Amino acid sequence: MKTPSFRLDDRRALVTGGSRGIGQAAVFALAQAGAHVVVAARNATEVNEVCERVRQMGGQATPWVVDVTDSAAVSEGVARLGPFQILVNNAGTNRPTLLTDMQDGDLDAVMALNVNATFYVTREVVKGLLKAGLTGSLINVSSQMGHVGGPKRTVYCASKHAIEGMTKALAWELGAAGIRVNTLCPTFVETDLTRPMLADLAFKEFVVSKIALGRVGQPQDMMGAVVFLASDASAMVTGSALMVDGGWTAI
Repeated sequence: MKTPSFRLDDRRALVTGGSRGIGQAAVFALAQAGAHVVVAARNATEVNEVCERVRQMGGQATPWVVDVTDSAAVSEGVARLGPFQILVNNAGTNRPTLLTDMQDGDLDAVMALNVNATFYVTREVVKGLLKAGLTGSLINVSSQMGHVGGPKRTVYCASKHAIEGMTKALAWELGAAGIRVNTLCPTFVETDLTRPMLADLAFKEFVVSKIALGRVGQPQDMMGAVVFLASDASAMVTGSALMVDGGWTAI
């Protein structure tokens, strides 16, 4: 027997929220494994900078400036730039707030980006794969909070639990077509989104106390997991959640 390849040569990948943090790490990981990566995010300067860095290291990347909460824009762009055999739905946000202080606008913003946009992008990517007769690997960036609860995270947890349910349903719906769907579930990772939270030393101490490895995550901690889920090395993995949480959910 021969170990299945972790290489992604000749495959086209889409990473949403690909200009920063975990998304940027996913872009570099996929490009280093040989994929041509389309980097999708709202900030044109950041998207182009990431693509240029990929090219400088010998990889292939194409920028796509888009708001993935815009269903029509997603449909047009995926049709134009796809089909994509690899999708990393990474775009997301959080507004940590007590339930009684949560405003309707906060709820709408979190659900629009974390859930609706994931649905829009996935739907269009799947349409492209089925039309082209291609197999694929769809990776939804969820969270350890898609499996547990946490203070001031009612809406965020709701959004990530929704992603877990969506992923399991799609694994069954798309399995016969050879399209795999899984979630990647990080712990707290030091990014632009979490850095202000982790600047609160008491909060950071609480976070680290819940992580068996004794540290917060870094974006590069997600890179190997993304390549594994995208590649033939995980050919029999679908409907699963890959925990990259340092042991948070192990207790």
